[in-house]
Amino acid sequence: MGETAGVSKTITQVLQGPVGQAGAIAWVASCADQALETELMLTPKPGLVDQRNCGAHCDMDLATFLVSARAIAPWWLHFVEIGYACAKAPPADFLGLVRAIGIGCEKAMLNATRGVNTHKGAIFALGLLCSAAGRLLGQNSGLNRERLCSEVARVCSGLVTRELSGTQAANTAGERCFRRYGITGARGEAVSGYAAVRTVALPVYDRLRRQGASEGMALLQTLLHLMAVNNDTNLVSRGGLAGLNFVREYSRKLLREGGVLAQDGRKKMEAFDAELVARRLSPGGSADLLAVTWFLSRFPPGEE
Repeated sequence: MGETAGVSKTITQVLQGPVGQAGAIAWVASCADQALETELMLTPKPGLVDQRNCGAHCDMDLATFLVSARAIAPWWLHFVEIGYACAKAPPADFLGLVRAIGIGCEKAMLNATRGVNTHKGAIFALGLLCSAAGRLLGQNSGLNRERLCSEVARVCSGLVTRELSGTQAANTAGERCFRRYGITGARGEAVSGYAAVRTVALPVYDRLRRQGASEGMALLQTLLHLMAVNNDTNLVSRGGLAGLNFVREYSRKLLREGGVLAQDGRKKMEAFDAELVARRLSPGGSADLLAVTWFLSRFPPGEE
């Protein structure tokens, strides 16, 4: 993993430190790296790779993800730096610059994992957020959750129409899900400025942390909330709408019973995991949004 010692500082402390903007750029990159590690090590995650098992996957495990994370760690800095260097580029022109970095990052991932897609969704989401942070730093704008998400939405405006509504062949799971079911997936989340994270995940996480819950417990409960609402294309590609609805309804049932915070919450999460493993359902889209949640939680909600 990359250097994360400075992540405990706030962005304001970093900017006011001796290295100023340069320190802030490195700090943002470290937050992205730590977001991946935090999500990966969280256990138990239903259907997902964690410290307990491989979830619903047969081609990847914890070691695969760790190798992948190490391979892509240097690229988070490239995302922030391209945003900083091109802070004045029009939003419509900027996305192509970010995409070039993203392609390089994905190649590094696939080389490290021998072709296994471990982090493509996370690279897309966190790459956009890191680039948005770089743009805001380059514009001398305040770095907070609201500005970061708004900048991603500005940069990605029209993305769904351009890439999902055209006549070209559907080559990815996300494209096929849109053609068949109208689900916009990761692109739709970006265009919305990560609405599910802002309106569902972060309020749950923030509230539980204020109430004294450990980071792990707060994140597991947040994951359940995301799984209860997210139109996860990973689930749809594996189990169709029936698979998606099963996960959403099961998550809602657990939340009505207290979720992971209930006395037997951990056992229920492990039982949920067993159900998803048996059905080969992996809520990878919600895992990506959980990493986004942790990343954004490092920043203040609005104007400081």
